[in-house]
Amino acid sequence: MKKIDLLLQARWVITVNTNNDLLEEHCLAINNGLIIDILPTQEAIQQYSAASHKILSEHAIMPGFVNCHTHAAMNLFRGIADDLPLMEWLQSHIWPAEQTHINQNFVRTGSQLAIAEMLRSGTTCFNDMYFFADETAKIANDIGIRACLGLIVIDFPTVWANDADEYISKGLQLHDQLRDKPLLTTAFAPHAPYTVSDTPLQKILTLSEELDIPVHMHIHETTDEVNQALDTTGMRPLQRLEKLGCLSPKLVAVHMTQLNDEEIKSIAAQGSHVVHCPESNQKLASGLCPVQKLIDAGINVALGTDGAASNNDLDMFGEMRSAALLGKITSMDAKAVTATTALRMATINGAKALGLDAITGSLEVNKAADITAINLNAIETQPLYNPISQIVYSASREQVTDVWVAGKQKLNKRQLTCVNEEQLLIEVKKWQQQINAT
Repeated sequence: MKKIDLLLQARWVITVNTNNDLLEEHCLAINNGLIIDILPTQEAIQQYSAASHKILSEHAIMPGFVNCHTHAAMNLFRGIADDLPLMEWLQSHIWPAEQTHINQNFVRTGSQLAIAEMLRSGTTCFNDMYFFADETAKIANDIGIRACLGLIVIDFPTVWANDADEYISKGLQLHDQLRDKPLLTTAFAPHAPYTVSDTPLQKILTLSEELDIPVHMHIHETTDEVNQALDTTGMRPLQRLEKLGCLSPKLVAVHMTQLNDEEIKSIAAQGSHVVHCPESNQKLASGLCPVQKLIDAGINVALGTDGAASNNDLDMFGEMRSAALLGKITSMDAKAVTATTALRMATINGAKALGLDAITGSLEVNKAADITAINLNAIETQPLYNPISQIVYSASREQVTDVWVAGKQKLNKRQLTCVNEEQLLIEVKKWQQQINAT
């Protein structure tokens, strides 16, 4: 018998592989953080001697969610400015709050809170965009979650940097510092077309090609954004970005609620990725992303929660359900954005957008053991006929019992193994009191 670290036995294995194989009564054999075999339970017991044999007889195991757009530290702003349109929310509330409160300690606590929430929701990888990305990187590395850290760039000064050149310089420093961190990668993160001018964007594009990393950017989030761009530049934002050469397989374009057919063709032709944030888009009344049109055009569409200040959670179950339902009503087609499609958007499609699909996003041999276990034997998910449909349309994050990242257990029977929850809540309440006092 071959000795391995972990034999993970489950009622269902949802692979999210190319064939969307759904396996019953199978095991994952895991060693050194990798899936080395997927096989029927009886064969697995005969072939492998595991240091740990975990039996999940009422569970589906699936790849951990890839949350493809977050502002992790903004968890500390959850609920401070609800029920407002985007620009009023940003200019009158969020940006002033950031000027008052953002520092390394804020980002450290906010990132820890966000990562704890994500792990408890089954997320094993997130793509972030925020200030003090070095602090978020430290927290992610210490906890042991997979993360893509945004090297943020904005034209104007903030507590993080004074101008675009300094943002880029600090980003490059962080990129170099993370080279030996196997769970951490980077992406350039110019905030949006209306906050980043042509010269820094051109520099970012050159560096993105040299370093072979993505460019993660809010684009066409609202009608106002598009109209203001037309007024100031005579071009829609995507038209300007295309002229600059931004549309490419490196581009991870977030929101994209305002798209015409020609723009969809251009995105598809250039192989760019789109990240759909359905709940944030609804809450801020930003608009509806034409997801099924994008999929029909061959565009890779992933899912993100956005930040907890505009969502107000980091729950990928909610995003899947919202994406599927909005996809149907937007296209007036009940067959649009199926449960299987929504699950792929929340897993392998996000990994692909970040250039991580050879590592994570599906349960396959030689991929990282980034795994989420969901107990489907609950009142809310019974009777059960189709595990994938049940997960997308009925299950909740409270049914996530266990989570592994690179084979290391981060959630065990709903308890975080890597975060002192009691101490974290004490720190969060201190920030709540400080923010309330301003």
